Amino acid sequence: MRNAAFLLVIAILVALGGTAGWYWWTEWRFVESTDDAYIHADTGIISPKIDGYIRQVRVRDNQSIATGDVMFVIDDRDFAAKAAQAEAVVATAEATVATYANRLDFQQAMIDQAQTSVTSAEVDLERARLDRRRYAALTSNDYASRQRFETADADARKAEAALGKARAALTAERNQLAVLRSQKAEEEARLAQARASLALARSDLDNTVIRAPFAGAVGNRAARVGQYVKPGTQLAALVPLPHVYVTANFKETQLTHMRPGQPAEIVVDAYPGERVTGTIESFAPASGAQFSLLPPDNATGNFTKIVQRVPVRIALPADAPLVQRLRPGLSVTVSIDTRREAPAGSAAAGSEVSVSSR
Repeated sequence: MRNAAFLLVIAILVALGGTAGWYWWTEWRFVESTDDAYIHADTGIISPKIDGYIRQVRVRDNQSIATGDVMFVIDDRDFAAKAAQAEAVVATAEATVATYANRLDFQQAMIDQAQTSVTSAEVDLERARLDRRRYAALTSNDYASRQRFETADADARKAEAALGKARAALTAERNQLAVLRSQKAEEEARLAQARASLALARSDLDNTVIRAPFAGAVGNRAARVGQYVKPGTQLAALVPLPHVYVTANFKETQLTHMRPGQPAEIVVDAYPGERVTGTIESFAPASGAQFSLLPPDNATGNFTKIVQRVPVRIALPADAPLVQRLRPGLSVTVSIDTRREAPAGSAAAGSEVSVSSR
């Protein structure tokens, strides 16, 4: 009986070993798995763009909010006053520019008047020159007195002087127009500067109301009413639930046949009886050690080969019931059947990424 029982145990062990070997040869050797995997999300840190005292806190811890919802309100009295001051400066600059525009119109009228005076002086000069030539001919033939010729000559000289004066006045008026144009351009630049200052003041005023940049759940809320904050102060964290993904750290020797697009079986430690199927989305551009604070330097002479791990990002279906309950930081176990082909178009890219990763 003892021999029969012993033989039966041996037969059972051989059967179990054969079954395990068969499963390993047909299934298990193609499955790469790791428990060095966690749920992640692109969590955003909410911080103010301005400094001031918090007047209102409109969110609670773990509250779900939509895009654009008001989260915090900073006291805006100082910023409203600065915006009003900037508006007054803009109004003053606009009035100054309008004044210079009117002065330019008036100066153009003065130029037209000076141009008319030049034309009149030219006509008077032409008449005086004709009189001078006429009396010069008459005087030479003794038909007119010498005094009359001298009077005509004096009138011609006065006409020449008057023309020179009119031309000088026209040049001065034109130069004044150029000066006014330069001054107007300067005032327009000041107006642009004032408008830019007004835009900044209004932007600061708008930034007193802090809104959610995307939909999600509020966590790690640190802001309180009356607290003084400044740019960079962490007010809260916003987690974009249920848009989560898995980061699985596979060994470099496991990446040989992995490709983007391959399905990944995921078991969450918090829900051991449930599974969700994700998809390999991408491979990290380097191993995790390369992104550490102190990357390893193997050129020191004391070399010990350590198998490296490469983070693999796995996308999860947002409509899966289990995904709705997942939270960043949860531990998971990821299994990938490398026999399953990736969709067309992703295999080539996966080959390049996996080879570069290795």
